[in-house]
Order: sequence, then structure tokens, then C-alpha cells
Amino acid sequence: MRVIVAGGGIVGLTSAIALHKAGIEAVVYEQAPEIRAAGAGLGIWANAMAVFDKLGIGEQLRSIAKPTEMYFRDPSGKFIDPPGFSKDDHRYLLAQRPELNALLAKTVGRDNIRLGSRLVGYAESDAGVTVRFADGSAADADLLVGADGAYSAVRSQLVPGSDAIVHEGHHAWRSIVAPPEGVTVDESVIVLGEQRTRGGFVPTVDGTVYWLINQFGSSGPTGTPKEQALERAAFLDTTGWNRALPALIESTPDDNILYNQIMLVPPLSRWVSNRVALVGDAAHALSPHITAGASLGVEDALLLARLLVSAEGLPGALAAYQRDRLPHYAKVDELSKRVEDSATPEEFATNYVAFSHWMLTR
Repeated sequence: MRVIVAGGGIVGLTSAIALHKAGIEAVVYEQAPEIRAAGAGLGIWANAMAVFDKLGIGEQLRSIAKPTEMYFRDPSGKFIDPPGFSKDDHRYLLAQRPELNALLAKTVGRDNIRLGSRLVGYAESDAGVTVRFADGSAADADLLVGADGAYSAVRSQLVPGSDAIVHEGHHAWRSIVAPPEGVTVDESVIVLGEQRTRGGFVPTVDGTVYWLINQFGSSGPTGTPKEQALERAAFLDTTGWNRALPALIESTPDDNILYNQIMLVPPLSRWVSNRVALVGDAAHALSPHITAGASLGVEDALLLARLLVSAEGLPGALAAYQRDRLPHYAKVDELSKRVEDSATPEEFATNYVAFSHWMLTR
């Protein structure tokens, strides 16, 4: 079997690794001129680490990531520890996206990656699938895996009318920066603030710090990215206890601050056809307030590869994949919405750890 993977992000590269591990030929087609990563830090939960361990790269990943915990504070600095959960429900690894993507690309092998290849469409037949690219070239395969993110060209053809939609009023700012003089960061601090803000900072493995802020129900941002982030940082500190966050933001050059209007993929009626399957954000781009999109997406990659070698034929494998994923992500959407709609920091923290507990133990 020959598989074309559209998209060279974390889930696309992991898909190729999983397929290779299963003895399936797979080539990644990436539209960018190089393998790169949009974003800054990435939380990797234990469910994703189980996938990477099965694929033989868990220890390499641990060497470039830092163990940390997802606990919250309220805007006065009060620590929130919801009862009924264990420390394992809060633990994850923080990796820098470029380093993780570089590790995954090296594992896939450069000979199995085609850069500068923007998919513009595909055609299915009984014999296979032909994928067309913007430069006029084409490639044939038995299966096309759409791992091309929230703005997926594969999804737009597979499920017409499924374009990513604006998560109204939800905006995010983040960066990685060396601590400025006089600021020491030796632990993770994440705050559930006023005006439906959430943010804080997490030390990384190389001594830099990943800071982030997002806000629900925000009006359209005005000013520079730094001004926007600093304005919202004030909602995360009502007593003057958290001076490190504004100092980190202030020390970050505006060009290094990543700003996003959050986009979501609406629930899909299907993930597969006879020769096409979606994985990761192409199928279920999630709000970053649950910090689990990539961790959930790499599970898609491993499941699909396993089914392709264990089910009877390609149609049976894809049907089984869809039967598993649709109800799974309906539950993810339900739990994510419960977190988003939380009325108080305590309720948010409780619903968040309930989600992570479900993700890690289901």
C-alpha cells in the first residue's frame, strides 16, 4: 500500500512514522518550503507520549521537553486544586514546536518528504487516488491522509461547506522568551483571571519561558500585539502578586509575539471516503483552552495505521476508523464546551482536570 500524507505538521509527520512502523509506504507532501512549526510551546500529555513510545521516539522527545503540571490560580494568586483527582491528571510535558517537528521530520526521513507541494485537489477511483498540486504535478496512491490542518484543502473537498469558522471573541497571544534581568521563573504559573482571561508562563527545558494569554468574549483587539497582551495580563493579577508575567511580555519583541483569532472546525458528518481519511486538526481543530489538540491528534495517526494493517481491506479499515473517531470527538467537544462555559475559576479548574482525567484514563 502507498499512502500520501498531506501536511507536514506534528500530526502529519506522526502519521507517516506510524504508517512506516506498520510496514506501509508513506510520503509527506508539505506546502511550505521547509518543515516548520507555527506556534511556540506545545503541551504533550501522557496519552500522546504513549503513542510516541510505541513509535520508538518517546525517549528522544523527553530529552527536548520539560515535565510540568497544569494547575490553576485565581486572579488573586490563590492556588486551585480540585478534589478527587491525582497528580497524574495534571502532569504533561512542554516541548518547543520547532524542535519537536525537527525530531519528527528526521524520523520520517527527508527522502519521504516533498516540500513546496500545495495540494489543490484529488480524484478517487476504484484503483486509487490521484492528488493534484498547485505546480501542476500529480501523484498516485492507494490512500490520501488529510493532515493539512484547520484550513484543510482535503477536508474542503471531502466534506463541502466544512470550512473553519471563527470562535467568536476568542483570541490568543503567546511567545517564548529568555527571562529579563531580575525575573526568575522556576515554576509554572497559569491563572484564570477576570474578563474570561486565562494565561501565565511555563519554564522550558532550555531555560527560556513560554508565556501565553487567551481571552473568551473579547472585543476586537486594538494596538500592537504586546499592548494587547499587556492589557489582558492585568486581568490575571488583582493584588500585585504576579509581576513576572507583564515583565516577560514587556521583554518580548513585538515581532516574536504570535497572535491568533481562534478558529474551529465544525463537527463533521464524516471523516473518510473510499480512499481518503482525515486526521488531527483537519478533522477536529480544537480551541486551545484545553491544550490537547496535538495530543489527541497523534492518537488519530496511530489508530489509522493500526487499522490499515489489522482490518480486512482498505474500506473496512476506514469505516472502522470513522466509527471510532466520530463519537470520540463528540465527547471531546462536550467536555471542551463545559470547560469554556465555566462561570468561576474553581469551576473551570474542575472541568479542565475532569477533561484531562477522561483523556488519560478513558
